[in-house]
Amino acid sequence: MFKHLSTFFFHRQSLAVAMVFTAMGMLFGSWATLIPFVKQKYALDDAQLGLLLLFMPLGAAGMNPFTTILINRFGMRNTTIAGLIFMSVVYAMPVTMTYLPLVAFSLFLVGISISTTNVAMNTCVTSLEHQYSINIMSTCHGMFSAGLMLGSILASFTQGMKIPPTYHMWLITVCFIGLAFFIRPTVMSIHEEKIEAGEGAKFVFPKGALLLMILISLCTNITEGTMADWTAVYMRDVVQTQDYFIGWGLAGYSLCMSLGRFAGDALIPRYGGNQVLKIGGIIAAAGIIISILLPYTATAILGFALVGAGVSCGAPILYGSSARVPGMAKGAGLATMNTFSMAGFLAGPVLIGFVSESISLPFAFALIASLALVWVLLVNKVKLY
Repeated sequence: MFKHLSTFFFHRQSLAVAMVFTAMGMLFGSWATLIPFVKQKYALDDAQLGLLLLFMPLGAAGMNPFTTILINRFGMRNTTIAGLIFMSVVYAMPVTMTYLPLVAFSLFLVGISISTTNVAMNTCVTSLEHQYSINIMSTCHGMFSAGLMLGSILASFTQGMKIPPTYHMWLITVCFIGLAFFIRPTVMSIHEEKIEAGEGAKFVFPKGALLLMILISLCTNITEGTMADWTAVYMRDVVQTQDYFIGWGLAGYSLCMSLGRFAGDALIPRYGGNQVLKIGGIIAAAGIIISILLPYTATAILGFALVGAGVSCGAPILYGSSARVPGMAKGAGLATMNTFSMAGFLAGPVLIGFVSESISLPFAFALIASLALVWVLLVNKVKLY
């Protein structure tokens, strides 16, 4: 079942692009684990933290209309490398700033960098799949999850050692800038593809099968975004674990997500997207319920790990299916799916902050469990690949 992984890891160009996915994951995982530090530093309540996190999706949404223009102007390869460098720098800024409005502006820049780099690196993956007739999309997203795990573990370790968050973030920033220059020759050897507007790569108003896919995607991506941004806060404020273990909930989630995505390129063709996503929703809901009912370090980590396994194949299935909607121009479904997926992933945690402040964080997590069950029901109503 994992034969495709040996092909992937010995394919130089695939591995180079996967390093960008891994870097994005490590940066995000580090930032997510350090969110409690920012919350404590500025004495923010959950609603205020949610409002602060809003600046990231605002940056991503503001950049989204210009991403295609940027890639077509400078090329997907140059944009991927430049995006990695820019992203590495701006991710270090939120924990460095000493003035809250500058933290908000930094998160806005992070959103811009995520939007740009995300589309560019996924375009590189699509080009490689077309050029070499290989399936690597799910595995590349698995590398993002692996990076998320590594970043959260590393940040937890530095927090436990009382190492200032600024030192941690700027160290990995320097490392990833070096990585960008190291992989540049390999990335530049990938066949260049453009996102042509004439091929339908524009946002369209969703309806029919695409609308159902987007509703499922909102459920999966709100779940992903909530786990990424609020797991560390949950571990500190609800579980009340030690500093060393604050990031381990996110690490367990990321580990199982990466394993699920590594297996996804084999599981999805064998069992079908509908069955894989349906079982995933049940597993994700069970994981969240465990973390709510048993708020202890070990059981919370186990619960979050199950959530990671449950949502792992959501993005590969839904992205792939949206590109194959019958009667829709090539690329239109994918472009629309990307817009809503990014909105769910980045804006969902903002809503969780307000619910948490109004009621409680466990109650907010219970709402996420209900979303997992909603996507289980919706999966029966649309054909997924």
